[in-house]
Amino acid sequence: MPNQSRLVSSLPNGLANLGLTAFHSLMHVIKFSSEDCGTCHRMSHYDGAVATELGCEFVSVMLQDTEMYRKYRKILLQQYPKKEGMGWPTYLIVSDPEGDFTIHAELKGGMPKGDFRTKLAALLPS
Repeated sequence: MPNQSRLVSSLPNGLANLGLTAFHSLMHVIKFSSEDCGTCHRMSHYDGAVATELGCEFVSVMLQDTEMYRKYRKILLQQYPKKEGMGWPTYLIVSDPEGDFTIHAELKGGMPKGDFRTKLAALLPS
């Protein structure tokens, strides 16, 4: 197991002060997008930074990136079994994505940075 102090010190936005319990309950914002989606590309200039500022771990999954897609496919398919109704991009707010994950919320489609921040913040647990 990695050094505990290294794990805690790598947490975003001062979460290290909360101890390892924060590490286990950290929300992950998983962005599902496509290389040919212009809106997805425009949002990539700020979506990861906003998620990190709000205390989340950000993961970007391009559907064309076979390795990343395979890693997170089970999460996407739980929410969209036939991929129908997805927005471009689709953001899923998830806990424990590497294990027995839970999808807590989602955000779909393009929006300006301020709207993205407001909507994402409203979906996160206080």
